[in-house]
Amino acid sequence: MSRVGKKPIPLPSGVKVNIGDVLKVEGPKGKLTVPVPPGIQIKQTDGHLDLVRDGDQYAAVHGLTRALLAAAVQGVSTGFTRELDITGVGYKADVKGKLVTFTLGYSHPIELLLPDGVDLKIDKLTHLVLTGYDKQMVGQVAANMRALRPPDPYKNKGVRYTGEALRKKVGKTGAGGK
Repeated sequence: MSRVGKKPIPLPSGVKVNIGDVLKVEGPKGKLTVPVPPGIQIKQTDGHLDLVRDGDQYAAVHGLTRALLAAAVQGVSTGFTRELDITGVGYKADVKGKLVTFTLGYSHPIELLLPDGVDLKIDKLTHLVLTGYDKQMVGQVAANMRALRPPDPYKNKGVRYTGEALRKKVGKTGAGGK
């Protein structure tokens, strides 16, 4: 049995759920829809959602569906946050509305357009805080920003997630080869 799929999903106050072919979740932060695969039934009982599968052939999607539903409920009620740090001399970011401009040591500044539902706040030009109600979208935007200049293991420069452990490598030594 799926241990993840069996856990009930608590519904915070202010979150409305509409069960159908797709589950529509609406809350103070926004609206999300989650597809419900065949073989999975959703039951709403006093303050929480339960997922039941029709048979063991639906075990693979049981836990997945529950995880997607829990992320949607959390997203519309509290939202998600992803933090990035920019490390390097002269590396910085600037935001104007939905347009983010990065200066990352290239010959040109890089501009990135934020999708709807994702907001960016910048502290001290090098600490970025992404917030939004869609977990997948916030994570994808953060990954796109990190991909602009991934952390360099030799000089420790680049864009990285806050708290990301980076292994510093030792560079070449000056000894001549014989």
